[in-house]
Amino acid sequence: MGKHRAVFLDRDGTINVEVEYLSQAADFQLIPGVPWALKCLKDAGYLLVVVTNQSGIARGYYDEAALADIHEHMHRDLASFGASLDACYFCPHHPEHGTGDNRTDCGCRKPLPGMLQQAAEDLDIDLAASFMIGDKLGDIEAGIAAGCTPMLVLTGYGNHEVAKLPEGVAVFPDLQAAAEAILKLDRQGSDSLD
Repeated sequence: MGKHRAVFLDRDGTINVEVEYLSQAADFQLIPGVPWALKCLKDAGYLLVVVTNQSGIARGYYDEAALADIHEHMHRDLASFGASLDACYFCPHHPEHGTGDNRTDCGCRKPLPGMLQQAAEDLDIDLAASFMIGDKLGDIEAGIAAGCTPMLVLTGYGNHEVAKLPEGVAVFPDLQAAAEAILKLDRQGSDSLD
């Protein structure tokens, strides 16, 4: 059996409504259409992997236990719609604003591709056959650096990031529209996101 195809997903502003430094599960709110999008991608055979920068941990705004609570809440929310994720990777580091061990120039903080590469190794993912969806330039750059097809969504910070995008990056109103484009590509068996 060959390697898996995956859709890598930024979390804040892509899956859930952007809240600056989301630190408690009570503030977690799914963006409309997200559970449907995830379910359709999963049914089409994609692994769904969240890759999220969490510099709020580095900055001391919340800890890994709080992040675990938020992710547990996210999994429960999605499960109530019949949707699920395969894995969540996070970067707790920041090069300038971190404290202790978390103040570091790591290889996992997007726009670097470390989290995607780690997931590819852990889950046997074919990066070239995979997608990276997010609402920031850093998500797009991480996807490109990992060899994935990048897609920007306009939820979260997406509207502010469009002007910074490299040539040829596809832009969608939200995750649902991006998922529909991926599924359409699958049906056509082509490489174009138009």
